Amino acid sequence: MNTTRLLVVDDEDTLCEALRFNLEAEGYSVDVAHSAEEALTMDLSRYDLILLDIMMGEISGTQLARIIKSKPDTASVPIIFCTARDSEDDMVDGLNLGADDYITKPYSMRNLIARVRTVLRRSNHAEQPAEETITHGGLAIVPSRKLVTVDGHEVKMPRKEYEILLRLVTNPGRIFSREELLKLIWPDEVIVVDRVVDVNITRIRQKLGPYGKNIVTRSGYGYGFIE
Repeated sequence: MNTTRLLVVDDEDTLCEALRFNLEAEGYSVDVAHSAEEALTMDLSRYDLILLDIMMGEISGTQLARIIKSKPDTASVPIIFCTARDSEDDMVDGLNLGADDYITKPYSMRNLIARVRTVLRRSNHAEQPAEETITHGGLAIVPSRKLVTVDGHEVKMPRKEYEILLRLVTNPGRIFSREELLKLIWPDEVIVVDRVVDVNITRIRQKLGPYGKNIVTRSGYGYGFIE
């Protein structure tokens, strides 16, 4: 018996029931959530694939996808966007979020089922380990993707800011002097003044919102990250 579990997240009741009926006819176990908010009340880590609409209520499908990909227990769950948003930019944005496929409405059930099979076969989700994620509350860093998120929202960081943050977060409690950070982050630069570390720390704190306070300054010593 097929024990593959699918979750359909869409605010169209009729479409949800049609998807459930056709996918269950293929032998899949199917649950339905009529909003991203409802989906977030569920244990998303138990699903082998999530079919996700983009245009929903207060939390959009893209926001939900960011949340899913930011958490270590759900980061490896495959996502297929099924949406009426059919521009090339929308598709590229969806795939850049980590989606495994993007299907535009209206679509045939035959095409959707074929896409589901392909993604499940390619992902082999049940045998894949979750992607390594470093977390502190709502702050998450995925080193393999050079990704930083705060409460599920991606934070854009230039390379040097990201490297400083990663160094601090992976060594909680340790205080790095400016000289240490300069040597670690700017090893090939001939002349870099201490002030550049201070500027980057200030920018990182601003981008981390409530978690910026976890980056502490020890006067006369340097900077560290406290949990």
